[in-house]
Amino acid sequence: MPGWLVALFAVSTGATVANLYYAQPLLSTLAESFKVSTATAGALVTVTQIGYVLGMLFLVPLGDRVEKRRLVTILLAVTALVMTAAGAATGYAMLLAASLISGATSVVAQILVPFAASLAPDHARGRIIGRVMAGLLTGILLSRTVSSLVAGAAGWRCVYLGSAILTALLAVALRLILPRHPATTDLSYHQVLRSTARLVRSHPALLRRGLYQAAVFGSFSAFWTTVSFLLTGPRFHYTTTGVGLFALVGAAGVVVAPVAGRWGDRGLASPMTGAALLLGTLASALTGIGAHNIVLLALAAILLDIAVQTTLILGQHVVYQLDPAARARLNSVYIATFFAGGAAGSQLGTILYRAGGWAAVAWLSAALPLAGLLYWMTERPLARGSGTRRIFTWPSSSRTAGCATCSSGAPPPQTGAGAQRR
Repeated sequence: MPGWLVALFAVSTGATVANLYYAQPLLSTLAESFKVSTATAGALVTVTQIGYVLGMLFLVPLGDRVEKRRLVTILLAVTALVMTAAGAATGYAMLLAASLISGATSVVAQILVPFAASLAPDHARGRIIGRVMAGLLTGILLSRTVSSLVAGAAGWRCVYLGSAILTALLAVALRLILPRHPATTDLSYHQVLRSTARLVRSHPALLRRGLYQAAVFGSFSAFWTTVSFLLTGPRFHYTTTGVGLFALVGAAGVVVAPVAGRWGDRGLASPMTGAALLLGTLASALTGIGAHNIVLLALAAILLDIAVQTTLILGQHVVYQLDPAARARLNSVYIATFFAGGAAGSQLGTILYRAGGWAAVAWLSAALPLAGLLYWMTERPLARGSGTRRIFTWPSSSRTAGCATCSSGAPPPQTGAGAQRR
């Protein structure tokens, strides 16, 4: 897989997923512009993430059913149209509706990631996924800074209109450059959705990995949705531009994505997931201490971003090995699960901030990854240990339900003549 194509995937996923996060540093501005409360303004992030969950469940599975380049182009065209509508919104309800639709169609990023995984050679899949995800995560982190700077210079509407132009250009570029990638199944759409539900039952690792990520991403979303209220409030008196510059510190955590991919290639998915959940718990606790200290708050943001990225990369590395012919459907369940956690974290964060201030948000942010860590500790010792080394391979059609090693994504050990031949 040529390096320039990996770079194209990375840039495309980053630019697409950024649509989900442009609003986060603008919540105070939007609340003032549309004369709504902080809790109502925070609902904009929640609605966008709900749209993303719906897109993951009902649009991403089409990546196994429809030729991927065509599907990507259509979704990006729709995204460009609704981002234009968001920029021209005359009322808050119109902005919410546009955000819901753009959230759903921005799942293009999660069609491109398994697309890249399918093109990558087996021995380097984790590393390539890590590079593509580094681009996606950079888009998430820089979107807040770009949004703040553009809004400070030209107003919040230009953020959405600029995104619409960028998305339209991206649709044209991907249509011309991406290789054709035919469907991997001839099932009908209804059957594809039913088969997606069956994947959850047949692969215990899929739901487990999604819940790990939901826990840490819920903490991440609660932090980033409410931190703009803290920074623009009486403690720090930041402007919108200042909030964007603070968001830039989180970009330092993106360097861990390629490293996490290598950990996955080496079979360290499970132990490093536990370490990341612990790091997320400690980072979230630090946010409470840093309520009056911008340096501690920035350090907590970096550590929390590292925890989120590590669990995301390792989770995808495990999930993509469960069934190579169903990667889009597997990814849809995985991403939908953890974005549901993110939507819950965003909404709970805004409610708790209004009710109990930043301290209440800090408690929530620490409790979520701690719950994920406790759940991780319920993995069977054999399953956790089997993630440290990969010796055997097995056909994608093998049934893994109920296998003790499934929670780490490792294949069941072979015995008898088959093992001797290996």
